[in-house]
Formats: sequence, C-alpha cells, structure tokens
Amino acid sequence: MWVIAHEYNSRPSSQFLPPPQQQPTPQQYSPQMQAQYIDDDGTPSPEADDFYQSDQPPYKPAPGPPRSITNQSVRAHSPTPGPILDHSHLRPGKQAALLSHERTLELYRANAKKTQDPDLQFEFAVFMVDASKTLPIPEPTPANVMDVEKAIDKREDLIKEATSLLKRNADRGHMPSQYFLADCYANGIGTHKNRQDFDRAFPLFILAAKHGHPDAAYRAGTCCENGWGCRRESAKAIQFYRKAAASSHPGALYRLGIAELNGELGMSRRPKEGVKWLKRSAEHATAEFPHALHELALLHERGIHNVVFVDYEYSAELLAQAAELGYAPSAYRLGECYEYGKMGCPQDPALSIHYYNIAAQQNHRDACFALTAWYLVGSPGVLPQSDTEAFLWAKRAADGGLAKAMYAVGYFCEVGIGTPPNQQEASAMFKKAADLGDKRAAERLHGNVAGPIAPGSVVQRDGYSGDSGGVDMPRAKDKECVIM
Repeated sequence: MWVIAHEYNSRPSSQFLPPPQQQPTPQQYSPQMQAQYIDDDGTPSPEADDFYQSDQPPYKPAPGPPRSITNQSVRAHSPTPGPILDHSHLRPGKQAALLSHERTLELYRANAKKTQDPDLQFEFAVFMVDASKTLPIPEPTPANVMDVEKAIDKREDLIKEATSLLKRNADRGHMPSQYFLADCYANGIGTHKNRQDFDRAFPLFILAAKHGHPDAAYRAGTCCENGWGCRRESAKAIQFYRKAAASSHPGALYRLGIAELNGELGMSRRPKEGVKWLKRSAEHATAEFPHALHELALLHERGIHNVVFVDYEYSAELLAQAAELGYAPSAYRLGECYEYGKMGCPQDPALSIHYYNIAAQQNHRDACFALTAWYLVGSPGVLPQSDTEAFLWAKRAADGGLAKAMYAVGYFCEVGIGTPPNQQEASAMFKKAADLGDKRAAERLHGNVAGPIAPGSVVQRDGYSGDSGGVDMPRAKDKECVIM
C-alpha cells in the first residue's frame, strides 16, 4: 500500500451539530473542477425595454384590499372577472404529458402578460433568468456553428426580456425586483459582455434597502466597504450593516462582529461586543452565512482572556454545525480532528473521511489531498483502497495550487501510480511545485534524489506509527512509499 503523511496546518484560515450519532459511510467521489471567473471591468450598454407593447394599459394596482390600513378604510374584494392563470394545457390522469421547454416558457409568458400584478411578473422574470442558465447549447463543431449561435441568441433574448421586466417593476418601486435586478448586475447577468456592473447594481441595492430588504442592505454595505460602484466609506458601510443586522441578517451580524473583534471599519477594538455579534449571527446561520459558527469555534479553541473560555467540546460542536451547512474550512478541520483524535474527538476513519468529503466537494485543496492519503491506504469497511482515486484527488488539489499535491502528482506520473507513466507530465508538475518552494520537487527535478523509498518501509502519517490509540493506522506493505 501507499501511505501519505501530509503536512498539518494548525487551523484553516478564518473565513466563514454535534457529531452525528451514527457513523456515515462516505461515498466515493471523483473530483471535477468547476472554476468560474468573472471580469469586473467594462462599461454597461443600454438595453431596450420590450416586454410590453405600446398598446398595453398603464400600471394599476392589483385589485384587493389596501396593503396598509393605518389611514384607509377596508373594503371588500372586487369579484375577479376570470382566472388569471390559464391551466387548460394540463392533462391529468392517463393523458398527462410533459411540455417542451419552449411551450412551458410561452405559457408562462402568456399568463404573466394577463396581469399587472408585479409579484407574478417578478416570478416570471426570475423563471426566465433561471431558464437561461439551463438552456442547452450544442457543443460547437464546424458543422453546427449556426445552431450554436441561435442557442446563444435565445439565451441572451431571455435575459434581455427578464431584465427589461425587472427594470419596469423596479421603477415602480417593487422591492424584490429592485434587489434581484441588482444581484443580476452584480453577477454579470444582463450586462455588457457579462461583466459585473456595480455602477448599476449599487443604486438598486440602496433602493431595496430603503424599502426594508435585509439582503439589499447587507450588499449595499459590502459595496460601501469595498468601493464597488461607489466610494469607499466605512461609516456608510457600518450604517447599512446595522440596518441589515436589525433584521437579524447573519452576514451583517458576522461582519459587525469581526469589525469589533479586530477594530476594523473605523470601529474600536472591543472583543466582548464582537463575540456578542458573532453569537447572534451563529443563531441565524444559514448555508450562505455559516461563518460565525466557524469563527466562534476557533475562538473557543484558543480562548480570549476574560471574554471566551477554552472549550474543545463546544468548539467541535460548532464546527460540526458549520460543516453540515456545507462550510468547507469547518469540515476540513473536523476531518483532521477525527483523523488524529484532536480536540477531544475520537480517532474515527469514517467520520474523518465523511468531513473531508464535505470540504473536498467545495474544492478545499487540503481536504482533497487528505482524501488522496486515505485512498492510497484505504480503510477496511469504510473506504476501499484505490490508486486511481488517490491520483484524481491529488490532481484536483494540485489544480488548486497546493505545492505538496503537485509534488505527489509528479511522483505518481513518474512511477505510474493511478495513471500511466508520463515523464513529461511528471517533470512539469515537479517544476510547478519547485516554483512554489517545494524543495523535494526541486531535488527530484534536478536528479538529486537517489530513487524511490524502499518497499516495505513503515511510514507514519503526521507523527502516527505503531500504537495509535486502538485504531489501526495504515502501514506500507507491498509498494514503495512517498512521504508528503
């Protein structure tokens, strides 16, 4: 077997359930990189507003009782002249049939045009944006250039129609449309060359925030903090963060907590107040904002004098909560704890692999490389040994820029472990690792290594060998060993 002893980092960088009672059996994953890059420069181009034709009636509020009754009298609903949504196309029972993508879109469009209700129009616009993301585009070949262009044009038409409708609703003061359109601009949807456009996003965030949208207030704060679409103004950023925090927005609560802890954004350094903000954020943590759970776990791991006491068990519980929300740094830290028995956690290969998998699926490079080690040696009844999977995970970690993973991939390619031998690829990986300061890669690249480690050597994993607390740690038997 192959054994990798990977280097241990004291703790993952601070970014932002109790351990499960039943030990999960981790699945086998094959890594696939999905990197995306967004350019944020460029100028916006004006877009036509073509959702409504000139013969459409002016906007009128939807029939029904007034939204506020503080200074108005309540009257009965007016009878609806007819059904707003047309469901005549549905075929229940044995005649049920799925509609084509285009037919579904046309029916949705027809229903949305029958009403002036901004909420229904907003839902249709969101549907079009989502549909544009999943609209199939053929693989480009010399024979289907026109088909590819038509598919791209169709996607752009959907985005144009959606943003046009969102702008009309936003101009009428519809808060969800204001925020969603701003979010589209901030993510390069409906913009010039699909570039981020904060010049148009920021004013819309402001409008939605004034109407009481917590996410918009938080995003406006991030814009003011970073100078996106506006000048950098810490005071305004704090103002918007506090507005969002008043609605218990976990992201705003977390940012205010970190600012108080570290004395950022012009605030005084007050750890006790910062911890209070973090605790409030942790109470409202979501998959999008699990950061406070992770930060509190780190604080309870090391403690703050007269503010936070050291509590490893509680720290592990907080990490588990964040990990179950999919937060990679927390999952990786727990994977280490269960692999090496740290912070009061028992050595448990199943839980270690489980949490490494959670982090690795988020492209956490250290977690990917940790799975390389596990696949090289396997774990009886938990994970089958697989050189191929070990190579794939090492490759994924190397693609993420991890030097020791690059060295491992180079060695695998040189010897032919999990992949056919390829001296050219091995040299290329050794060079990349050496450029990042890996001395072993530099020595191997220049031929200063006598050869592979002798077969049968016993190699420890980060200081573990021989007796390991009742848990059988893997040992090398049949193959050469690489020490990472």
